[in-house]
Amino acid sequence: MSYQALYRVWRPRILSDVVGQEHITKTLKNALIQQKLSHAYLFTGPRGTGKTSAAKIVAKAINCEHAPVEEPCNECAACLGITDGSIVDVMEIDAASNNGVDEIRDIRDKVKFAPSAVKYKVYIIDEVHMLSTGAFNALLKTLEEPPRHVIFILATTEPHKIPLTIISRCQRFDFKRISSESMINRMKEIIAAGDIDVEEEALSMIARASEGGMRDALSLLDQAISYSETTVTLQDVLSIIGAVSQQLLFDLAQALKEQDVAKALTSIDSVVKEGKDPNRFLEDMIYFYRDLLLYRTAPSLKDSMERATADEAFTSLSNELSSDWIYKVMDLLNHFQQEMKWSNHPKVFLELFVVRACNEREKAQSEALDSQEVQSLIKKVSELEKTIKELQANPGAVASGGQGQSEAQPQKKPVPRSRAASASKSRSQMGRVREMLSSASKSDLQTLSSKWGQIAEQVKGQSVPASAWLSDCKPVACSTNKVVLAFKNEMHRDMIDTKFRSTVEGVLTSVMNNDITILTLLMTHWEETKDTFVKEQRGDEEEVEEDPLVDEAIKLMGEDLVEVKE
Repeated sequence: MSYQALYRVWRPRILSDVVGQEHITKTLKNALIQQKLSHAYLFTGPRGTGKTSAAKIVAKAINCEHAPVEEPCNECAACLGITDGSIVDVMEIDAASNNGVDEIRDIRDKVKFAPSAVKYKVYIIDEVHMLSTGAFNALLKTLEEPPRHVIFILATTEPHKIPLTIISRCQRFDFKRISSESMINRMKEIIAAGDIDVEEEALSMIARASEGGMRDALSLLDQAISYSETTVTLQDVLSIIGAVSQQLLFDLAQALKEQDVAKALTSIDSVVKEGKDPNRFLEDMIYFYRDLLLYRTAPSLKDSMERATADEAFTSLSNELSSDWIYKVMDLLNHFQQEMKWSNHPKVFLELFVVRACNEREKAQSEALDSQEVQSLIKKVSELEKTIKELQANPGAVASGGQGQSEAQPQKKPVPRSRAASASKSRSQMGRVREMLSSASKSDLQTLSSKWGQIAEQVKGQSVPASAWLSDCKPVACSTNKVVLAFKNEMHRDMIDTKFRSTVEGVLTSVMNNDITILTLLMTHWEETKDTFVKEQRGDEEEVEEDPLVDEAIKLMGEDLVEVKE
């Protein structure tokens, strides 16, 4: 078979070909040219980032006939022999299949013999973390003090599984994931040399799907070239990797924003019918919303986006969605991704995600409206309280005092709000409360107080404005079927007493498991009622003769103390 995969044909032959690892290749070049080589190296990092390739290049460079050199010539007998594997002094060992003590002991016994064809023996142990504990122990002494003609290069994707005693005896190099830009540039070199036509968007998608591995990227490119007829398109790549287009992700995000459940479910159905993996689709959605959040908060970092390109539609959507909403969707996606891992019916969880997200959107909008309504009511109450205080401080003032009004003309007194009705209502409530206190008990009040937080939460769940008005009061007395609520502010008392009485009584009845009627009083009237009730209980209440003139004055002016000056 003459054909070779792209990742084999284009495997790095010099350190400069190792893409995206300049921090490592520069160090190795300096060590080679200065002949400051360590006896053991540990190359770690994700798959396809050049660990084994770099190890082979180092093995060729130190044994090159032109050494010391920073790059192997790849033309001398030593370089060619190491490349084709004919020189046995450079051995590549797969620790996944040779992980026993006997194999490592065999290496330990042979390292003392001098190399036969080149200057250095090089042992490249790939996936070294697969060695058994006994094998690591057998390697330990040799790795610490090997002969001068032996170099060990250990490679692994999981360095945390290697004993610290091994790591401490090696010079460690951490290979990082290759950036999308570096992979795209490398693929452009390859397709230019091979006279292959590939769309720019297709290269970007391959780079994103390979997740930082150059070998994965070249394998996908090879597969896409075989799949396409002439030009490798974005759709060809999407078909190969099982991903969906940005347009489909955008359509679903738009449907969730508009709370269009039917449209969103249709998108899910089309994804499944096309044979796409639901788990991969959910992962694409997570990255899509991640890109939305990234572009919304830091537009200058658009090159760091994983699954989307910043076109006009994407930019518009990112400006329309709030950061809080994006956070909620990502939380839901993460939750359902965990649920799908153990399910045989992943499509069901995709559909549940759509319905839940649309409901969350509706709930968020409702909470925002309720919050706006509460803020508006609080502002109005504050303005009313300010006006009342001004009128109390200067009862003779008028709302619109004209500058040109003649002083000789007597001013009309402002028509105040009727206080007689309020005073009469307060006296009536105080009488009802005095009657209720005879059947009230401290244990009933303690029971109610212990559940008051639960009652407030349930009232808020039914009506946010009712909860705002209720926050001004506290329960001060309780019997089996009546509760006295004392308010600091008259406006709050009136709103609960008239508009939200049924809501509060309904919640109280539900929580206390008994029909409850509320009695509302201002805190000052409650203190007066409580003192009167206590005096009556003690029997030292003095009979006070009612004065008809005083009663009439109270009806006209209310119960506030007014000082009249001549």
